[in-house]
Amino acid sequence: EQATTEEFVEGNAQLIAANIFERNQKARTACLRHHGFVCSACDFDFEKKYGELGREFIHVHHIKPLAEIGEEYTVDPINDLLPVCPNCHAMLHRKTPALTVSELKQLIANLRVSASPR
Repeated sequence: EQATTEEFVEGNAQLIAANIFERNQKARTACLRHHGFVCSACDFDFEKKYGELGREFIHVHHIKPLAEIGEEYTVDPINDLLPVCPNCHAMLHRKTPALTVSELKQLIANLRVSASPR
């Protein structure tokens, strides 16, 4: 195997302008108090995997993305938000419009079935 002489340069600072949408911390807390800290899509539990380090760690997903709403609105933390692990959160947003949690759960279930020994 030959060593590469190609250089890969990183670290240049760039200024990026983007719209960000405020998240309400109280809505997040109410969502997690109701739904808990286990991923709604894949059932991953950070505390079970990482112990105290993972305790109460999870992302919160807006069922209807804030970017689609595009304006200030009143969020219902029980019906508008769901806890998801960062991997599932990224996968939900891989498509436009975003996948639903139900669609991602089905995709995961289908892959488990096809990967199981016969």
